Amino acid sequence: MAAMKVHGGVLSTATMRVLTCLHEKELEFQFVNVDMSTGEHKREPFLSLNPFGQVPVFEHGDLKLFESRAITKYIAHEYADKGTQLTCQGKALPMLLQWMVVEEQQFEPAASKLVWELVLKPFLGIPVEEAVVEENKDKLAKVLDVYESRLVQSKYLACDCFTLADMHHLPCIDYLMGSEAKALFDSRPHVSAWVEDIRARPAWAKALAIRNK
Repeated sequence: MAAMKVHGGVLSTATMRVLTCLHEKELEFQFVNVDMSTGEHKREPFLSLNPFGQVPVFEHGDLKLFESRAITKYIAHEYADKGTQLTCQGKALPMLLQWMVVEEQQFEPAASKLVWELVLKPFLGIPVEEAVVEENKDKLAKVLDVYESRLVQSKYLACDCFTLADMHHLPCIDYLMGSEAKALFDSRPHVSAWVEDIRARPAWAKALAIRNK
């Protein structure tokens, strides 16, 4: 069967989410770098893979998928018998579904804005908007207060096992741990322990190795 391919950019948190998932599942794949600095993702042939012009795209034979969370859900279910389980069954399933939505709807909006302002803008030489930073630090703090309460009850967000709900956080968290926003995580002991745990996973280290080449 054709090799799995991930078309993406190494600075993209969405791309890193998919690379981590594939490594958690111990699957072989080819990474195809998309040069976003030249706008490669906004023109053909990339637009034939994703008409929205966004990375990543997962390709496996005739299957072409975009949207990172859709890709990771597909991989987790299609290859349930490989590597880390990443999903829950039975009574834990509702919690998994809930916390996956929390990551996307509550955590990601504030965290991604902080990644842009505190990490990527300085890297690209673009001035930081301090008002945007303060606004989103406040928003993220409220989310992390909820996480702190949840992580008193459970080792991970959905249950006592590492799942997609935790994994989806990794790219933004890793960026933010190198910024002033790190204090938001460090000041909450259960959140801090959770962050240390998920960042130490071998699959994340393998994804970072691709980014750091």
